[in-house]
Amino acid sequence: MTNLVGLLESLSNAFGPPGCEDEVRNTLRKELEEYADETRVDKLGNIFFYKHGKQGLPRVMLAAHMDEVGFIVTFIDNKGFLRFQTVGGITSTVIPGQTILLRGTKGDIEGLVGTKPPHLMKEEKRNKAVAIEELFIDVGASNPKEAEQKGIEIGTTGVFNVKFAELGEGYVKGKALDDRAGCTVLAEVFKALKDSPYNIVAVGTVQEEMGLRGARTAAWQVDPDYALALEGTFAADVPGFSPETESSKLREGPVVTILDQSVIAHPTVLKTLIKVGKEYAIPFQFKKVPRGGTDSGAIHLTKAGIPSGTVAVPCRYIHGPASIAHVDDVKNTVRLVTEFVKAISEKSM
Repeated sequence: MTNLVGLLESLSNAFGPPGCEDEVRNTLRKELEEYADETRVDKLGNIFFYKHGKQGLPRVMLAAHMDEVGFIVTFIDNKGFLRFQTVGGITSTVIPGQTILLRGTKGDIEGLVGTKPPHLMKEEKRNKAVAIEELFIDVGASNPKEAEQKGIEIGTTGVFNVKFAELGEGYVKGKALDDRAGCTVLAEVFKALKDSPYNIVAVGTVQEEMGLRGARTAAWQVDPDYALALEGTFAADVPGFSPETESSKLREGPVVTILDQSVIAHPTVLKTLIKVGKEYAIPFQFKKVPRGGTDSGAIHLTKAGIPSGTVAVPCRYIHGPASIAHVDDVKNTVRLVTEFVKAISEKSM
């Protein structure tokens, strides 16, 4: 494999809340354009990398979403504090005290999510989660004009301000591993199959965190025979969970979805993933808790229906400021997906 950790770092550090995926898209383009027979970007911002293979073989779509959960400024009060809403699923419990990176009209600005001082809170509120409506972002402005002079306006977007780091022993920390881990897998699989006879379309999709929006239009254009969503999914191998509720674990390989709230994996796709995992001794695990949804939820309902499934890298603490993952899981996800593409394509040979 190429410099997988370096690519994951670049993707993790990229700014990309829903609707603002440009930086992630450019990173993928720089990484994959030389390997693709054709590259294009559609009207919504999905990016497509085509590998035109042997005629008669199925077209396989691999999709990884480029966006991450984030924030949008909705109001600037008379003291210069920014009121905001989340863009994608972020619980208010992880937001207070976090540093936010805002992309303003004059460049990037750091802000801090503030609350009322706990010393001035009533006892019954002190230990409760603070509602989004009670939070604000402090960018060091004392009135709306000063905030605007910094480049902040209604509609300015932001993300958690966390930089990627290697923790040792293969563990890594970074923001947006949902789904920059999936984007890394997408890129590595596409490169690995450069000289193969298969027909592959690797797609970086937009606005997944807002309802699988980009994948729906992308799948309509590609009209594949098979599709896989490549994800970063929630791992629960942390204190407080019993074995049956640990949805997935780090260092146990890619997570294969049987079903979740958006899709039931197509039998052919699921059986092929299991077969190649066993045949090539690639460690994998099943998603034990059928919650959440992925791009395959939109893809499999496109046109007359597309046989679809989901394979994910297990990540702790997704949809928060930062996640922790293990490099071995990323590498094994690349292996599993690569062998899946080969096997599902060769069924028609």
